[in-house]
Amino acid sequence: MKKTRNKNQGGRQLFNLGNYAAAMKRDFIKNRYVYIMLIPVIAYFVAFHYIPMFGTQIAFKDFSIAKGISESPWVGLKHFKAYFNSYYFGRLIKNTILLSAYNILFGFPAPILLAILINEVQNTRFKRVVQTVTYLPHFISIVIVCALLRNFFAMDGVINQVLGTRINFFMREDMFRPLYVGSGIWQEVGWGSIVYLSAIVGIDHQLYEAAEIDGAGRFQKILYITLPCIASTITVMFIMRVGKMMTLGADKVLLMYNESTYATSDIISTFVYRKGLLEQSYSYSAAVDLVNSVINCGLLVAANKLCKKISGSGLW
Repeated sequence: MKKTRNKNQGGRQLFNLGNYAAAMKRDFIKNRYVYIMLIPVIAYFVAFHYIPMFGTQIAFKDFSIAKGISESPWVGLKHFKAYFNSYYFGRLIKNTILLSAYNILFGFPAPILLAILINEVQNTRFKRVVQTVTYLPHFISIVIVCALLRNFFAMDGVINQVLGTRINFFMREDMFRPLYVGSGIWQEVGWGSIVYLSAIVGIDHQLYEAAEIDGAGRFQKILYITLPCIASTITVMFIMRVGKMMTLGADKVLLMYNESTYATSDIISTFVYRKGLLEQSYSYSAAVDLVNSVINCGLLVAANKLCKKISGSGLW
């Protein structure tokens, strides 16, 4: 009896696999142009994301350019131990987490609020002007943004002239984070609102009409219709934002910080830049970056689980 059952199950599995292969073949023939368009995308990720993973092994080696990756000697966890025991470890983790936390706390809700406010505007022309004005900063180079910040917040800049003070904002440790987060919100709030505006446009207008008949005001419609309807979009964007919490870009920080503000501005990516490119400690910087990637992965999984428990939806 058992042998007969096993044969039947094996036959069913082969039959299912055959059906699946036939369905895949039909789908490929039907959507062959879509699959062809997908080839450059796959090639990009393979060439620039998966193949470079081979190089992560230098974190466990004393890498030498002359010897190459394969011939460089293995040293195990030497660079990881050096990083964990270094004077900078605590400061780097603290600064990176705080800067990312402020970005999420103040920067994440900003596009949502802007999208809701734009959606509530009745004047179409004014709405387009607001959208254009808020989108434009996204296309300004980081170099130009930082140059504008330095001009506005210089000792003889516009801000000091308005306040009637002589504060050197870029030389003060306590001013780096507000400047970084505030300028980031200004630059990305309009661009980030596009996703939420698209989600709001997809909401059934009959829900608003029914709420209006029941006597709901604008704020109540936002609270009980708009926000719940875009909750899944907010959840996905939040999880993705938390997943990148430890990968703050070094470019903007490098353009804004200096030695007098290292205590609050020095983050993991700038440390990797100094160690890897300036000091040519490739293995050490690779170890630091690998630790950073592992922490990001853990944060992504934790954020996904938390969102699934609270809202019932997540990335997977």
